Amino acid sequence: MSKRNFILLIIILIIITIAIFGFLYFKQGTTIPEDNNTDTNFVSQLGLFGTSKPATTTTTTPVDVSGYQPSNTETQKLQLTKISSVPVAGFIIFTKERLKDVPVATTNESSSETSTLKTTKKPTPPLTEFKPALRYVDRVTGNIYQTFIDKIEEKRFTTTLIPKVYEAYFGNRGESVVMRYLKTDARTIETFVGTLPKELLGGDTTTNTEIKGSFLPDNIKDISLSPDNSKIFYLFNSESSSNENIIGATLNFASNKKIQLFSSPFTEWLSQWPNSNIITLSTKPSANVLGYMYKIDGSGKNLMKVLGDINGLTTLTSPNGKLVLYSDNNLSLNVYNTETMNSTVLGIRTLSEKCVWGKANDVIYCAIPKLIDSGEYPDSWYQGEVSFKDQFWKIDVKTGNGTLILDPTTISGGEESDGIKLALDDGENYLFFVNKKDSFLWKLNLR
Repeated sequence: MSKRNFILLIIILIIITIAIFGFLYFKQGTTIPEDNNTDTNFVSQLGLFGTSKPATTTTTTPVDVSGYQPSNTETQKLQLTKISSVPVAGFIIFTKERLKDVPVATTNESSSETSTLKTTKKPTPPLTEFKPALRYVDRVTGNIYQTFIDKIEEKRFTTTLIPKVYEAYFGNRGESVVMRYLKTDARTIETFVGTLPKELLGGDTTTNTEIKGSFLPDNIKDISLSPDNSKIFYLFNSESSSNENIIGATLNFASNKKIQLFSSPFTEWLSQWPNSNIITLSTKPSANVLGYMYKIDGSGKNLMKVLGDINGLTTLTSPNGKLVLYSDNNLSLNVYNTETMNSTVLGIRTLSEKCVWGKANDVIYCAIPKLIDSGEYPDSWYQGEVSFKDQFWKIDVKTGNGTLILDPTTISGGEESDGIKLALDDGENYLFFVNKKDSFLWKLNLR
């Protein structure tokens, strides 16, 4: 064989070898990575956050028994309503009297007969009815607005100017208000307690709209309302120069009487007043700090530890005080039974403060993120580094079954919502929340 033919044979063998390997490679094929849509229902697809790798551990998710099918029907359009035209610092649901709409009766009586009736018959008082209503504070101006829940007709109720109100609480059936804001030095927190002007049924509300009140000590750390909204519990630093203590006291809106209930050398507390018998105190949460929860009775005695040694602990106690909804730095939501001392994992990841208890202590309504970005929680959320896109769920705490109430982004007029300050009316017909993204107040029809 000539040298030329030998080289040609080598080249042909190389080409055949490459062709065979190429055929086998493409026959086997390569696996194309699937498009894992991360913006999915967070309740139904749980896993470790902060990494792009598949989760190596799983948790039991609530069983969705709602049969929910997102659509843009008229029914769903009516289910979610934006109430406020201004960002709100706080709101209250209360019962308010109003004139009842009565059809005007027609009569064929002669003018003489009508005149006789006017002189002999006493005027009939107008019919009234009591309906649930809302009052809320404008974050920018401190003005208070109000509306009935079934007829959203926003009206400004007061004109007292208190700029840049960060927090607001209503008490005494909506007749008292607490506003918290920074002084001009941007370092001192002022807390103003005011009495709202009386409202005359059917009268002019444009006059006498001034709020009169007084100030609590500077730099109050935390405030919580009593269950009947007649009092507040507030925490402030002691003025003693010997050592710094935190003082817990109550203020009665009606009598303006103050009573000291609590004192502690530890100054970072968050309080809650779930019922008349107990006040709870939880350490301010941080991802890398162990958190603890205590409770005291209504007289400020018998300080008892309830929960502890949980990083990023946030808590929400049920109205009867027997159950504690809590979350950790993984945003894992649990229910702790104070009688059996056992915890139940709900299979949900959100903060406990993004929930509200039903009045029967058996269900919770929660704003649950569809996706949770990596971060240190709850710090990243508090600091505004992370914002959630929530769905609203109803969860049975005994069975763990969940009902998806609404995904606001699926309906016309809905917006991405990061729900806070969740509240229910007395009949649990409506769920109210403030959107943390812009502080506007919304109403969700549960019926």
